[in-house]
Amino acid sequence: MAAANDSWLRKKSERDAIKNMEEKISDPELRKKLIPEYPMGAKRILFSDDYYEAVARDNVDVITDSVQRITENGVDAKSGTHYDADVLIYATGFDSTTFLTPMQVHGRDDRSLNDLWDKEGAEAYLGITHSGFPNFFMMYGPNTNLGHNSIVVMIEAQTRYILSCLDALESKQAAWLDVKGDVQQKYNTWIQQRMTEKVWTVIDKSWYKRDGKVTNNWVGRTTEYRKRTRKMNPDDYEFV
Repeated sequence: MAAANDSWLRKKSERDAIKNMEEKISDPELRKKLIPEYPMGAKRILFSDDYYEAVARDNVDVITDSVQRITENGVDAKSGTHYDADVLIYATGFDSTTFLTPMQVHGRDDRSLNDLWDKEGAEAYLGITHSGFPNFFMMYGPNTNLGHNSIVVMIEAQTRYILSCLDALESKQAAWLDVKGDVQQKYNTWIQQRMTEKVWTVIDKSWYKRDGKVTNNWVGRTTEYRKRTRKMNPDDYEFV
């Protein structure tokens, strides 16, 4: 049912987006350039009130040629066309899948969390803690990013969850706690299985993915995440 609802919402959003474009841009060739080859939402959605008006101005050209080389006077495209330029802005986005970088985190037996994530792609239990790294908590971790709500909602839920972990440590008079490996594995298996229903998996490369694995986004509603993180379950953890 959830997958069907997601598909219906995505198609409706695409229809609304095209209707909005047609109202703002009369040139059919420019419209073709502005419509991506992948489904809406597969990459990050642009939020702007005046993007279409800006690219439709008479003194603006939208060029989709691939770049062959940068020269002292501008840009050579693979089509053979040269474009003169006084200023180049190299806007390639950012690396969102190397969580915690440049910090180095080491856990039990001196295991490196950075090395683990480099090999397997970032993951964590509830996006907050990782097995083998006692008393380690993070916010805005793997699979907690949103595209439909405020990240503050997730951070507030994570704050409450971490505080409940600290309360459990105090009540058990323990030195540290560590999420069990099978608990983390079961959770992340569920995440990735459910991820196959999402539009983020339909293209090979996006800022949501690392080596084919979606490491960034949460798979459901914020209310679902808040429910899962309302209070920690002591049975999920090893206490020492």
